[in-house]
Amino acid sequence: MREKIMKKFKTFSENETIEVGKALGRLLNKGDVVCITGDLGTGKTVITNGIAHSLGIKEYIPSPTFTIVNEYNEKVPLYHFDVYRIADSEEMFEIGFEEYLYGEGIVVIEWGDIIEDILPKEIIRIIMKKDLDSGVDVRIIEIEFIGSRYCDYKNRLIVRDK
Repeated sequence: MREKIMKKFKTFSENETIEVGKALGRLLNKGDVVCITGDLGTGKTVITNGIAHSLGIKEYIPSPTFTIVNEYNEKVPLYHFDVYRIADSEEMFEIGFEEYLYGEGIVVIEWGDIIEDILPKEIIRIIMKKDLDSGVDVRIIEIEFIGSRYCDYKNRLIVRDK
């Protein structure tokens, strides 16, 4: 059985969600795979911007919905996927998905649950949810560290207050 450890955050603004992404991004290494799930508008691209920012990417990271993948080549490359429009996992192999997964960068996949059958066994899964009872900008962010590769990440994941 794979080890699964979870850490949970509640954010009250877009900036706070970005800070969670930055904190996670500071831990990531080449070969890490992050899958983000959640309904439309829950902040998947927002948290990805935080991850990207921590990797030295200064530009705004848009969702690659129509291109499937955007590449950002910093010291450690970031491969940002949005698989919302993928019909099935086989389409991913047509774009060379395995080369990204086992390459020299960090892979972030929005809507990763759609292609779960072809993902590595060890991943970081982020589940984004709106908490409308608490406010329109409030998000619940659950981060699961799945597999021994990520066993120490939970204790090292610290979100700094601004």
